Amino acid sequence: MSMTTGPDALRSHAARLRGTPLNALLAQDPERVRRHALRSGPLYFNFARQSYDAVAWDALLAQARSADLAGAFRRLFDGATVNVTEGRAALHTALRGQHSDAAIARAAFASATEVRQRMAALIAQLEGTGVTDIVSVGIGGSDLGPRLVADALRDPLPGRFRVHFLSNVDGAAAQRTLALLDPARTAAILISKTFGTQETLLNGGILRDWLGGSERLYAVSANPERAAAAFDIAAERVLPMWDWVGGRYSLWSAVGFPIALAIGFDRFEGLLAGASQFDAHVLDTPLADNIAVRHALTAVWNRNALGHAAQGVMTYDQRLALLPAYLQQLVMESLGKSVKLDGSPVDVDTVPVWWGGAGTDVQHSFFQALHQGTQIVPLDFVGTVRNDDPYAENHLALLSNLLAQSEALANGQASDDPHRSYAGGRPSTLILLDALTPQSLGGLIAMYEHSVYAQSVLWGINAFDQFGVELGKQLANGLLPALRGETEAKDPVTRALLAEIAARN
Repeated sequence: MSMTTGPDALRSHAARLRGTPLNALLAQDPERVRRHALRSGPLYFNFARQSYDAVAWDALLAQARSADLAGAFRRLFDGATVNVTEGRAALHTALRGQHSDAAIARAAFASATEVRQRMAALIAQLEGTGVTDIVSVGIGGSDLGPRLVADALRDPLPGRFRVHFLSNVDGAAAQRTLALLDPARTAAILISKTFGTQETLLNGGILRDWLGGSERLYAVSANPERAAAAFDIAAERVLPMWDWVGGRYSLWSAVGFPIALAIGFDRFEGLLAGASQFDAHVLDTPLADNIAVRHALTAVWNRNALGHAAQGVMTYDQRLALLPAYLQQLVMESLGKSVKLDGSPVDVDTVPVWWGGAGTDVQHSFFQALHQGTQIVPLDFVGTVRNDDPYAENHLALLSNLLAQSEALANGQASDDPHRSYAGGRPSTLILLDALTPQSLGGLIAMYEHSVYAQSVLWGINAFDQFGVELGKQLANGLLPALRGETEAKDPVTRALLAEIAARN
């Protein structure tokens, strides 16, 4: 990457713009709002309150072209080995649509279609059994995506299956989940890519014993034989996934079984259709108008040019309250890397810390720090234009707060009293869904997936492995005998902690 398109060029533009208020950028460019507003289907994005000007934006676009982002997206959809450390494709896009003529992508799409048909048949069978509740057992990518979508799109009135999610190995989670359920009217889905995940195996055992056997157990795994054998689940109740689907990209697969149970199979297919529509946008739209590219370049600007170490996402729709937790895994597990694809150290900072919450609650929690704290945290504000509840005045109040917070953070307010002064200059992107539907939510999630991938290409890292989660898990397995008093830990601090636990147990 040349000096004219690399991080040094971005930092020079940041230095040039230092001290320029966001409202001054608007005043200098009457077309700024129009040029930084983009739409794809039911999704609207406005980047006008980000702190780059037209010249800096051109430098960011030059970086995207230098990295051949358009070609990188094509390779992703065509099933190239983009997960180089594990020697795999990352074909989650083939789970929801056919956007490639490559043989591997067409085969993946055909396999996904066949498994969805099997899933629909299992749902139809369950609808006639008297089962009212489903417990979905999984963790990480086997939990966060399905949990988000099921919570966001479930009907507030009873009628479909009530789906409950169990992820944490903490036995209190299982106890509380099962306390109000009737085992005679409950089924469970065990979701694990490898079927070697400690949390899922332990919680799966609790569910099997609580249900009194495996007759109402279902499984989703890339190792279906192991899943069937581990819990004596009949093969017809085990749905496959594949090693070319990363866990955090898998809600579009049979991992979405609990989603379809919670919202209905037709609406699950609507979710996939919305994501596929955004896939087409990513492939067909020039870089300058490509929403995922714009979002990724904004993230790179805020991280590498401005040095912001955190990124917030604030959802002004209570139904999207779990979006920040979902994005924490999608973004931080994908981009939390310190070496490039070739194993050499990265030369810039990669992922910031992602966090957030649901408005208006968060305004009375941590927004004080966002407005007047010493650290600037760029934000994604996510809202919905139309509400589905009958409380129109509440929705107007919600939207007014959404718009007001973005404006206040950007523009600030001067005061002779320093305690009442707002510095402003706090950047944000405003994202509006026409309404919260399966299609719009599918498109929104796909946008974040593609933004993450684009950032990984720009930084030269792998968005599809997650070796960083393994060491702690390995140590935990090794410490179980020490907790039972059968062995002694090697680490002196751990030995002292084990002694403290034993003395109080």
